[in-house]
Amino acid sequence: MEEHKIVSREAWQAAQRAHLAEEKALTRARDALVKKRQALPWMKIDKSYAFDTQHGKKTLADLFAGRSQLIVYHFMLGPDWEEGCPGCSFLSDHIDGALVHLAHRDVTYTAVSRAPLDKIDAYKKRMGWQFPWVSSFDSDFNFDFNVSFTPQQQAQGKVVYNFETQDYACDELPGMSVFYRNEAGDIFLTFSAYGRGGEPLIGTYTLLDYVPKGRDEDERKMMGWLHRHDSYEDGVTGTTLAHEKQGACCHEAAHK
Repeated sequence: MEEHKIVSREAWQAAQRAHLAEEKALTRARDALVKKRQALPWMKIDKSYAFDTQHGKKTLADLFAGRSQLIVYHFMLGPDWEEGCPGCSFLSDHIDGALVHLAHRDVTYTAVSRAPLDKIDAYKKRMGWQFPWVSSFDSDFNFDFNVSFTPQQQAQGKVVYNFETQDYACDELPGMSVFYRNEAGDIFLTFSAYGRGGEPLIGTYTLLDYVPKGRDEDERKMMGWLHRHDSYEDGVTGTTLAHEKQGACCHEAAHK
């Protein structure tokens, strides 16, 4: 950690005021960018998708749960994975508290993974989460939204991710898709984010950005310090399972 100047109260306040001007400029720029995001064109979803849920088969329209707006988080948990991606788990630790507030703003949130439902339910129970989480195991949903990749795509060594062709990194990658459903029942894709696009959901990072040491991450190995919340050495289990290394690597690749 670099050395910091120690100054008088007056000098400290002057530095804070100067920095605050930049913070306000960033806030205004972010607000303007949000308006541009909300004004982006939409794409109609004509393809039918079916999901396995705790209440039987559901369509994409069913996932809205009677609301007009739906946020889908593409959680990295493949059919043969033993547990979810550490990075996706980190993000998901921040979701449950927001659900009631989203519901009162006409928004439903759900996670979707390609793993079978029983594997999803077991991991969700282990992590203590309450948000809806469904399986797209029997559909093309993950493939169509460029977060899962077929063996053929993997063999080619190139996949389309984050709106560009990239070197193959992993069979599953993270993302977020936002949908709107009108009164006629038509569904539209309004926005998608990949890679670091989901980072604003991670409140822990926001808090770390306030403290002197910051995130304290090696830029060459983002999230290298990260464990699932029940797997830190002083936590409940103190274990690091073999697949954790694969999941962490995949999430790092997605954030480059």
